[in-house]
Amino acid sequence: MGLTKKSTGASVNNSELIIKKENKSDKVIALAGNPNVGKSTVFNELTGMNQHTGNWPGKTVTNAQGKYTYKNKNFIVVDIPGTYSLMASSVEEEVARNFICFGSPDTIVVVVDATNLERNLNLVLQILEVNNNVIVCVNLLDEAKKKKIEVNFKKISNVLKVPVVGTSARSSQGLDKLKEEIYNLSHNKNKKDNLKVTYPDFLGNILKNIQNTIEKHINNKINSRWLSIKLLDLDESLHKTLNEYLKIDILEYEDVNKVINESWLELEKHNINKENIRDIIVSKIIKTGEKIYKECVTLKNKKYNERDRKIDKILTSKAFGIPIMLMLLGVIFWITIVGANYPSEILSNFLFGIQDKLTIFFEKLGTPDWVHGVLVLGIYRTLAWVISVMLPPMAIFFPIFTLLEDLGYLPRIAFNMDKFFKKACAHGKQALSMCMGFGCNACGVIGCRIIDSPRERLIAIITNSFVPCNGRFPILISIITMFFAGSLLGTWQSIISTLLLTVVILIGIFTTLFISKLLSKTILKGMPSSFVLELPPYRKPQVGKVLLRSIFDRTLFVLGRAVMVAAPAGLIIWLMSNIYIGDLSILKYCTNFLDPFAQLFGLDGVILMAFILGFPANEIVIPIIIMSYMATGNIMDMGSLTELKTLLVDNGWTWITAICTMLFCLMHFPCGTTCITIKKETGSLKWTALSILIPTITGLLMCFVVANVSRLIMMLF
Repeated sequence: MGLTKKSTGASVNNSELIIKKENKSDKVIALAGNPNVGKSTVFNELTGMNQHTGNWPGKTVTNAQGKYTYKNKNFIVVDIPGTYSLMASSVEEEVARNFICFGSPDTIVVVVDATNLERNLNLVLQILEVNNNVIVCVNLLDEAKKKKIEVNFKKISNVLKVPVVGTSARSSQGLDKLKEEIYNLSHNKNKKDNLKVTYPDFLGNILKNIQNTIEKHINNKINSRWLSIKLLDLDESLHKTLNEYLKIDILEYEDVNKVINESWLELEKHNINKENIRDIIVSKIIKTGEKIYKECVTLKNKKYNERDRKIDKILTSKAFGIPIMLMLLGVIFWITIVGANYPSEILSNFLFGIQDKLTIFFEKLGTPDWVHGVLVLGIYRTLAWVISVMLPPMAIFFPIFTLLEDLGYLPRIAFNMDKFFKKACAHGKQALSMCMGFGCNACGVIGCRIIDSPRERLIAIITNSFVPCNGRFPILISIITMFFAGSLLGTWQSIISTLLLTVVILIGIFTTLFISKLLSKTILKGMPSSFVLELPPYRKPQVGKVLLRSIFDRTLFVLGRAVMVAAPAGLIIWLMSNIYIGDLSILKYCTNFLDPFAQLFGLDGVILMAFILGFPANEIVIPIIIMSYMATGNIMDMGSLTELKTLLVDNGWTWITAICTMLFCLMHFPCGTTCITIKKETGSLKWTALSILIPTITGLLMCFVVANVSRLIMMLF
């Protein structure tokens, strides 16, 4: 779930399922497999940096393509979505099925987990029904070795009648052999008739009759045996895609309809109907996979996954699952708060030191003051503030988050939170997208792609901004430290700040659940859908790769987007604060206009205007507040939180103002980058507008209640 162009929909020509080749001799390799088998690692190791990404036609499902050269031949690798089956029940499975069946890849590499081969064989057997050009890549051999699992590659290759290669993609083991097999198979070497699942005689005869009938209509465009099976269990989605691919509707032919009707009459004699035909087919595939597994895999330690089960008994238990999750969340926040202070200060001194040099440079050039003001005091100073405040905590938070992801803990969070989201009529996987929102709400919105149900995906998108992103943490931490933990010293101050920040986060989580429930009962009515959540084995994180991935794919990418929106914001802020109408600046007119309205919610016009101007990047809210109170015309930085608190108190701040500002910071409109992402993901201005209005109205209502109840209590007592 990265934050690269892969996740934001870079422009790629995906007008067709068929991958376009630069040269006719190029070979297209489809990389298939279940989730959590290391498929993306295989993809990255094969293609290196020669990758480009986008979305599948008409879908918000990632399409990653990469290239590599072997023996002077070019290979285009397509990393299709992870799927458990070709019997599509989700958008991802539909995309995977359509590319395997209709994308005409030259070779399909099915990546399987050596530690979970029995289940993974189900997908292998389904793909063998469709395509003869298949290679099985048995990955994670290093994990299998630790668990004393031995795979007989020669035997499994003989049984499946396809090349089988063992790999440990994380250490690049076996990838040269995989490239060799891909080369041979894609260039018509070592091709065999693959294993096909054997069905009961009566069903086999029925399929043979259908196959003989349809072959004259499909012109070898698709595997006739697989199509015969699907015609007995044809869903609407597959039927539509099939018609587009064949340019005909196979069911419109009289002889096809006749043989299918006759087939169902025969099947009914064996008590098989349209409701249970899929169960018959799936059951046979599973039994075939079990038989192959028993023949080809040796378990020297039958308790190989006992350690994971013992850990999961604690991490996913009713008694300890949630407390441990909250404790980990608190630890991450504490490390981020404490660890970001010093690098942030160093970075700030460095960047604002450059500002001083730029000022001297402009003075030597003799440029007008307004040019210096716009470029240096407006745009550059805003950028310097955003970078110095945003980069250090991101550089800490994202690697820790990625380590948990690599370790395999994040699916456990989704498991623990599933019952709560189910009660809210939402999807359990929303917990994962919510976690991603802590780093960046835009990232969290993109992460909602893992939710299959369109209704539940929209709920997750609309409510994602109820968890504070990296840009809002500095505001929350500053206010907590100044007004609620400032009297403490040293470690205790950071601990209390962390605990209070965790409480604020919990308020955001409870609000997410409440609004999700409200949406599911009103504009997005429906019942929660069921889903399969795999708990992958715990793995030792690859610290080096995690650091690189989190820094380049996430931290710098998010920072780059923030910089892009902060630069024009700096220009607008400087102009508003330096263009005067009479004795007041435009900014002052705006804050005075908003003040009566803001006072109703425990805020003031300056605070509300700062959030409005901070729409491009929340990091600049505090500097705008400082600038407005000091009437300097430029974004300002205070020397310490003590000085800042004095400034705020002198301008009317109380503990009520502090609480209401934190609540509004927690619950208000998403930043500009997130709004753009919502528009891309939903394709709708309506849902984008609701994603802005719902958190903003919720935040204002909470502020109104807190402010006025507090004022009433103070009057009474």
